[in-house]
Amino acid sequence: MILCLSPKKVPKWILATYHHVRHNHNGLIKALTGSNGIILQSLSTDIYLNLAAENWLHETLLFDKKQPPAVFLWRNSATVVIGRHQNPWQECNLQLMRDNSIRLARRKSGGGAVYHDLGNINLTFFTSKQSHNRLANLTLITRALKAVRPHLNITVSERHDLLLNGSWKISGTAAKLGRMASYHHCTLLCNADRGLLSAVLKSPFGCDIQSNATASVSASVKNLCEVDDTLTPELLMGAIAAEFARQHRLHPRIQLIDPADESALPGVGSKAAELRSWEWVYGRTPVFSINCCFDVGSEKTPNEIQLNVTVKGGRIESCSITSSKDWLPFETCQYLSANLVGSKFCPFETKLLVSALMRIYPQDFELQSRCSTLCEKMIEVM
Repeated sequence: MILCLSPKKVPKWILATYHHVRHNHNGLIKALTGSNGIILQSLSTDIYLNLAAENWLHETLLFDKKQPPAVFLWRNSATVVIGRHQNPWQECNLQLMRDNSIRLARRKSGGGAVYHDLGNINLTFFTSKQSHNRLANLTLITRALKAVRPHLNITVSERHDLLLNGSWKISGTAAKLGRMASYHHCTLLCNADRGLLSAVLKSPFGCDIQSNATASVSASVKNLCEVDDTLTPELLMGAIAAEFARQHRLHPRIQLIDPADESALPGVGSKAAELRSWEWVYGRTPVFSINCCFDVGSEKTPNEIQLNVTVKGGRIESCSITSSKDWLPFETCQYLSANLVGSKFCPFETKLLVSALMRIYPQDFELQSRCSTLCEKMIEVM
């Protein structure tokens, strides 16, 4: 919804450039189609709502030769976003993300994993499929950056990344091409938490995973504020909006949209619910297997547990747990292996199953302790 809001209700990072006109759904469509183009900015920092709005715009607007282009500016609270065909267990540190309340999202486009927070800007360029041109969009961003800071050395790589000083990646790219419409979206690192970015985009056990999922290509990254501390996301979004307006001969104003408003974006709520669901985020992961050993013994009595798991649709398709008999009985390993099949490959369901097993042996405290240890080790790879 394009809104009229009091300044107190508008996040600080959009106070400088927002323009408001109240529209219902038909009014929004008219606004999007009745000019040479439009600049949109999200009022939300919720990754699922912003991705839903992006998908809604792509599917609802019939971009053809006569349809003007649109750019959508949005930011998110701390989130890791993976590509449509990626494996989250292979791409990121899920335990660290859970510990730091960092969300995980799977987008509709392909490409690699990225980290978002409020120091990162996201831009989506909507055009017809015929007019789709990543290089033109990235060149626009480069011109915008040069307009505010001429000394910046920004180039476009062969992979359509933006590079700072020829070496440091400041923007990654992905796209979705439909039958008629397309979009190209990219990131722009301004002052993101680079330490957290590096930590969460590193799987602690990637070498133990066998998968045909799309793998991310690692790169050295840098924030723009590291070479010019006067640069802010607000300044950069304003510059990009101004350059987009100049190129398309528009009034340089940004229309604010509320991705949660069903009256303006009918059906957007169901799109957000799908993107938020476990079935989409984890269940769409291509088939993979994990083979690993856990050291569960002590210096006096060393012991290892061997775990072999195949996961399909986010659920355990096959499982084998082996241990020496003096540490965990064969029957116990068999019980766990058989009952894990069909469950989600996640800490919650594994904890429930191990708790049920421990209730079978209420007086065997040694066995319960070992089952608890095994559970902790298994959760480390989930």
